[in-house]
Amino acid sequence: MSGLGRVFLAGHRGMVGQALARHLSHHEVEVITRPRMLVDLRDARAVRHLLIRERPDTVILAAARVGGIGANAADPVGFLCDNLAIAQSVIPAALEAGVERLLNLGSSCIYPRACAQPIAEEALLTGRLEPTNEGYALAKIAAIRLCEAINRQHGTDYRTVMPCNLYGPGDCFDPERAHVLPAMIRRFAGAEREAPVTIWGSGTPRREFLHVDDMAAASLFVMALPRPVWEGVTAPDRRFLNVGAGEDLSILEPARLVARATGHRGEIRTDPTRPDGTPRKLLDTRRLHSLGWRPRISLREGIAATLNWYRRHGDTRRLERLG
Repeated sequence: MSGLGRVFLAGHRGMVGQALARHLSHHEVEVITRPRMLVDLRDARAVRHLLIRERPDTVILAAARVGGIGANAADPVGFLCDNLAIAQSVIPAALEAGVERLLNLGSSCIYPRACAQPIAEEALLTGRLEPTNEGYALAKIAAIRLCEAINRQHGTDYRTVMPCNLYGPGDCFDPERAHVLPAMIRRFAGAEREAPVTIWGSGTPRREFLHVDDMAAASLFVMALPRPVWEGVTAPDRRFLNVGAGEDLSILEPARLVARATGHRGEIRTDPTRPDGTPRKLLDTRRLHSLGWRPRISLREGIAATLNWYRRHGDTRRLERLG
């Protein structure tokens, strides 16, 4: 990992950024970060000045405005504009600063709502997006295409990883706005032991969950791949790889795991008046797995660890953090 040199980590205070910082601390690399009060990653001029001044060898773009179905549906304009602004600030600034290696973190929501399962990388742009997070998805697709265009035009090595649903320490646990798993953890942890707990939607959609520390490990694994190996498993118009656990569950199944971890014994109810989102999102991770990477943290183990973190820290971060 020493080949990364000096690393600018954009989004170091978010859940994924914190995990990446933890993993980078075990390697001989210098990590450059800036709090939002000093550098707003939506401000192209500020980011450009920072990168030209610091001249990092590598950029990891983990910053994003993120949230669950409710948050995305409530402010699609904000999710689209903020995430576009981050990509348009950081990625071209890296090019201008002479950065030849960049890792961009995408999201499985870039794929069409209705496509063959498991979802292969080739499914990108083959159908309509899920309406409840279309703004966020469009911004992430634009970031992928921007990286690919820069690679073709300038010979850089800008890579993207596409994770499934992530969870873990540092997540947002707001039950109305968070992603599904942390929202469940907060609901069950705060409920009376015998009281009913209601989860959003019908309970039938299927989701794939990956612990954020596994995601950080996968990201650094991808960055360490020799360029010929990377280019051998990707295509010029598809310089990205899916990252996932390799299996999915109906939403009710992790709800039962969370209930068991918290000691909750009451009824688990569904609320079909709330949106389900995409019916199924299982990523095809055969390309990444063929290179030797596999997740290590089981969902049961990860839920227990995340619950313990939540009980110690509570909800210490805003949902829509930008960096």
